[in-house]
Amino acid sequence: MTPPIALPRRLGLWSAVAIVVGSTIGSGIFRSPAGIAAKLPGPAPMLTVWVVGGLLAMCGSLTLAEVASGRPATGGIYVYIRDGFGRLPAFLFGWAELIIIRAAALGAIATTFSEYALRVLGFDPAIAPYDGWVHRVAAAAIVATSVLNIVGVRWGSLIMNTTGVAKYGGLVAIGALAFVVGLPATGGHYTPASPPGSWGLAPFGLALVSILWAFDGWADLTFIGGEVKDPERNLPRALILGAVGVLAVYLLANLAYLAVLSVDEIRGSKLVAADVADRLVGRPGVVFVALTVMLSTFGTLTGSILTAPRIFKAMADDGLFFRAFGRVHPRFETPWLAIALCGALGVGFVMVRTFEQLADTFVTAILPFYALGVAAVFALRRRADFRPTFRVPGYPVTPLLFVAATVFLIGNALVDPASRWPTAAVLFGIALGIPVYRLTVAKGDSPPA
Repeated sequence: MTPPIALPRRLGLWSAVAIVVGSTIGSGIFRSPAGIAAKLPGPAPMLTVWVVGGLLAMCGSLTLAEVASGRPATGGIYVYIRDGFGRLPAFLFGWAELIIIRAAALGAIATTFSEYALRVLGFDPAIAPYDGWVHRVAAAAIVATSVLNIVGVRWGSLIMNTTGVAKYGGLVAIGALAFVVGLPATGGHYTPASPPGSWGLAPFGLALVSILWAFDGWADLTFIGGEVKDPERNLPRALILGAVGVLAVYLLANLAYLAVLSVDEIRGSKLVAADVADRLVGRPGVVFVALTVMLSTFGTLTGSILTAPRIFKAMADDGLFFRAFGRVHPRFETPWLAIALCGALGVGFVMVRTFEQLADTFVTAILPFYALGVAAVFALRRRADFRPTFRVPGYPVTPLLFVAATVFLIGNALVDPASRWPTAAVLFGIALGIPVYRLTVAKGDSPPA
């Protein structure tokens, strides 16, 4: 059998950091605050859940920094699950990525891009016929970023570097404007900090799911670990630097929103950043924010479709997926069929589902595998061939906190009547991969043609 073709290592440290930041800062910080304010209607619980979500993401990042430095291979979490727990759990991750996770993520990100693009052009994406245009523009964005990533990883990383600076700078600018112009006029909306009824364990858990959507992307760099230069050093550094930078700017943004809008106003604002800018400087501010969000989501879309197809390539190389999806384009040196597959699935999802449906589906499906990827550190530390260049601080508490939080969130979603059946449906879809594995890969343990 022809050995799999390795992808060239072209990404340096700052390109890797840009991928973490660019993959993480996307639609969540611009769309999630409304839903969080509805569940936790008070400044203190709203800000607390962002801090808790950021710390959980940091626990995951620190742990994966160790695992990635010891397993710097294309496929990231897929490889960690395979080496830590075996082929079936790894196959289930790839199965979930194929039928649910990646398509839902691409659809949610592209939907936000589309909504803000229409707003820049002067159309209201909430009313007909423009609500239908949202799906078509989002599909076009997925196709465009797929083509760019097929043409070469350098194009993808260039977009990530450019949009990463733009989106980070845009959020900092919104924060500065809110504190300089908005805060003196309003005095801020930070009190009462904890109104009656604003705290609750179950609502906090549901809000935390939305927060983890906003922080998602912290693990995407691991999928492309086989293309990072000096990965033993650069992977852990990029994961940590990116996670810290994202947490800082998210807290700044939420403090800025509360400087201008009340909790009730945030709860009723699906495009909160644009509404803040409109309140501060009018139409020019709306255009600036809309352009920032467009750049942000386009960069995140590029990063998502840059990294995720590497999972299917790694699976194909292992014989857990069709060999064709492991092929590398002879000219562009990218897994072009895997990228095309991700793009096609994303287009299919975005044409029939809303942002909220896509985001919730993604988080529910990815959480169990993030927990497995993080928990792999316990299994890998017992192996003689695991020699990481970075050790997670606070071991074993740091990875245990992340795993325990994941179990709580999934359990909370199953108990809550509003999310019980959608959560169960997603988990059932993942479980369907078990008979698929038994009937295909495990039968003779031979790779599909």
